[in-house]
Amino acid sequence: MENVLIGHSNDDYTGVSVVIFPQGAVAGVDVRGSAPGTRETDLLKCGNSVQKVTAIMLAGGSAFGLDAASGVMRFLYEKGWGFNKGKHIVPIVPSAILFDLNDGKLHFPDNEMGYVACKNAKSDNLVGGKIGAGKGATVGKVLGLFYSCWGGIGTASVKIGHATVSAMVAVNAFGDVYDCNNGRIIAGAKIGDGEFLDTAKYMMTNDLSLYKGGGTNTTIGVVFTDAKLSKEQANKLASISHNGLAMSIRPVHTMLDGDTMFAASCGDIEAEFNSLCVGAVEAVRLAVINAVKPV
Repeated sequence: MENVLIGHSNDDYTGVSVVIFPQGAVAGVDVRGSAPGTRETDLLKCGNSVQKVTAIMLAGGSAFGLDAASGVMRFLYEKGWGFNKGKHIVPIVPSAILFDLNDGKLHFPDNEMGYVACKNAKSDNLVGGKIGAGKGATVGKVLGLFYSCWGGIGTASVKIGHATVSAMVAVNAFGDVYDCNNGRIIAGAKIGDGEFLDTAKYMMTNDLSLYKGGGTNTTIGVVFTDAKLSKEQANKLASISHNGLAMSIRPVHTMLDGDTMFAASCGDIEAEFNSLCVGAVEAVRLAVINAVKPV
């Protein structure tokens, strides 16, 4: 897709993923989970003055990972990409983080890792797996981390007429990832070699009052398109894209997750909006599956 650059950076524990819009993008956001970690999301609300963002960052490291956005801003400032305030360029970088502090030592994406993710950014970089913000992601944690599966970054694209809608999702969910076409769990809480617990069924028959993983789960992502959208439509697209999470993660949007989805428009192709929303849902659904089964 033109006018979009995607980059990743990570160490052995955590990482950063960034979607850059050198010419700016109209954007929206919808936070559904109850344990979110975000930056610069209020300005995306309809009625607020900022009309375009320069990049969207996803990172690990819990709240510490928000520091990586400063590195993203530094890179964009050096490139001259951002909101022109006369004497200075101010990059606008809405961000969201997930919890992957699973090692005994504190590892989190810092300023430099955000900068490097931008240096690595290139067009048509729809790759996935244990990279970037998905490096330390896990799924299916109802029995604890030991019984979980690796998550990751997933990407997918769908054509809607002449327009394209793409999704990049970092999957670090409390629930299981499943294929809604056949109901089969792909990744989640394990009870044996190749056998899954089925978190949703377990929750309906067991007491979770002793569960200690509150706030340690989150699925975060970006839907972006070359179709022309208003700020109101971008926010609606972000909202409806959560349906893709609901079709691929079970349970989703719990009090134990901080699920957040961004949407961005960086083109001027005319597309029927309802059809674009359907495409966004499918792109997100596929991206989640690809995060645990990279294409």
